[in-house]
Formats: sequence, C-alpha cells, structure tokens
Amino acid sequence: MSDVLEQNEIDALLNAVDTGEVEEEAVQGQIFSRHRRQGESVEVRPYDFKRPERVSKDQMRALQTLHEAFARNFGASLSGFLRTIVEVKVANCEQMTYAEFITSLPNPTSFNLVQADEFEGQMCLEISPLIIYPIIDRLLGGTTQDLFIPQRPMTLIETNLISNVTQRGLEALSEAWSGIRQLVFNISASESNPQLVQIVPPNEVVVVVGFEIKMSNRAGTMNLCIPYNVIEPVMDDLAAQSWFAVSDQTKDTELQSRLGKSLNRASVGISGILAETTMTMSDLLNLQPGDLIVTEKPAIQPVQIRVEREKKFWATMGKVKGKRALQVLAAYERGERSPSKPQSQPEASTPPSTGD
Repeated sequence: MSDVLEQNEIDALLNAVDTGEVEEEAVQGQIFSRHRRQGESVEVRPYDFKRPERVSKDQMRALQTLHEAFARNFGASLSGFLRTIVEVKVANCEQMTYAEFITSLPNPTSFNLVQADEFEGQMCLEISPLIIYPIIDRLLGGTTQDLFIPQRPMTLIETNLISNVTQRGLEALSEAWSGIRQLVFNISASESNPQLVQIVPPNEVVVVVGFEIKMSNRAGTMNLCIPYNVIEPVMDDLAAQSWFAVSDQTKDTELQSRLGKSLNRASVGISGILAETTMTMSDLLNLQPGDLIVTEKPAIQPVQIRVEREKKFWATMGKVKGKRALQVLAAYERGERSPSKPQSQPEASTPPSTGD
C-alpha cells in the first residue's frame, strides 16, 4: 500500500472525524485536522508579508549593542561640550518600513541625511525639538528653565549651533562602527520637514535605533534610521561573535583618550574669595557708599581659590600688567582655615607684581 493517501481517502478520514467515528485525539496536530477540542487554544503567530524581517535577531542584538556604545560616547562628548551632565541611552531597536518611520516623526524637527563613502545610500539622524531647543538655550548661556519650545523650523543661526552637536554625534558614531568598518560619517543635507525627504521607497525595510537624551530637567528623543540596503554589505560582520570579539580590544583605550580630550577642552570658573562675614538684615539695608565692612580675617592671611565653587587652593593677591592676579601658595585641605604649612609670601603692604 502506498504511503501517500488518495484524495478520496483523505475525504473519508475527514468525514470520519466530523461524525465521531474516529477519535479526534488520534489525528490531533495533523495539518488536515479541521477542528480542535473545545476550549483548546491554537497558537498563531502573525506574519506581515509587506514587512519581512530581513535582519535576524542576532544581527539586531549586535546593532543594539553597537549603538549602546555610540550612546555612551555621544553622552560623554555632549557633557563636555555643554558643561552639564547629558545622558544618552538606547530606548529601542526595531525593524519597520520607511513610510512608518517618517509618519512617526514630528514636523518640524531636525532631520539630517547621513552618508559614508564606504556605504551606498544614506541614513537619517532625527533629533526632537524637545531636546534641540534646550541644547541651543544652554549653548547661548541659558538655564533651560521655563523654556518655550517653538513650533517652527530652526533658523539659520540655530541650525549652525546644532551642527556642532551633530558633528560630535557623527564622530561618536564613527568610533562605534570602527569595530566593524573604518567609516567616516558626514551630514549631506538637513531638512525640517521629514515628509519631503525620501531616501528609499516607502515599503523598504529600515532599522530604526531610538535614543533617549536627558539634560538637566529636559528630555527628548533621537532616531537613527538605517535602510537595509545600506548596511546589507556588512550584515555578515554584524554577527554577535565578531562584534564582541573586536569591541573589547579598543574600547577602554579609545574611551579614555576621548574623555581626556573632552575634559581638556572644558572651561571651568575660578574665583578668589577675599573674606567672608555675616551681618544683620538691618545693617545690610542701611549700607551706603563709603561704608566699611570689617571681617575677622587677618589682612595677611591668604585668600581662597575656588574652582566651580569648590575650595581648591590658597593664594595671595597681587597684580600683573595692571590687572589683579592670584599667586597659588598651596593646595587646600578639607576643613583647614589657613595653609597647613607656612608658605613664603610677600608682605601685605607690597603685593606681588611683575610691573605694569
């Protein structure tokens, strides 16, 4: 007897199941079983043929890990540039169509086209206005408190200011990708309305890496859109083993070097505290020009040098080329009211000077 059932045999078997002549358990799980037992749930996994998953789960995990390194480097760079703590972290990494990505973006926004000579095609870097304008406010000396977020495209001046931020992002992105390929990313164009930009067909599969940026009391999102056809040549290199094998070799030294350069460029405020005292509110209200405020600090005692409001050094005052100057005497030790070791210093009546 042949192992393949004839059509009439299949029909007879199905009819026997329907009429109860054959126990349903005997054919449970067969592809031609029409019915399930009452109350039994059938696991069905939906599959959208318009959105095929062209990137494997291992490759998606590798992409997420790669861009987590980018987020850390970008956050460190922004912290040094803006002189405040900026936290950047990966919020999600998923596949979707380019049309779905575009419709999910606000309008207006900061929409930048990113390209690398080693890749064919372009990527998109979108930064939300919710964090763009606080960054601009910070660059212009503001505190981001009670900041109004305008619903308009950025001006030319604002665009130029943000270009310094995106450039640091591209440097961090190149560093993150260096474990896979040596790439140099650059901005080819910028747009405020994402609906006007179409780098791939609407139904083309793209990988979107979403980031969350936090700065002081402000937060916003950033999205990196990578079309599949752009990274297809390096998909084999995105296996988890190849990524982890190369990431640990250069991560520590490159990060330390980069942090060192950022810290060296950072500006800090330095002040010299002559003396401090207290007074009553009535005395404060009655102060007039010419009044003297007498402190308990001896005239010959060194002054404190504070770096960003933190006590760091002892110094004596003088002048250099007609300008007030501070000569460092010793490092400040926590809790001390004067230098722990006597320092050689000029008399108070003849402060140090190098001449006018």
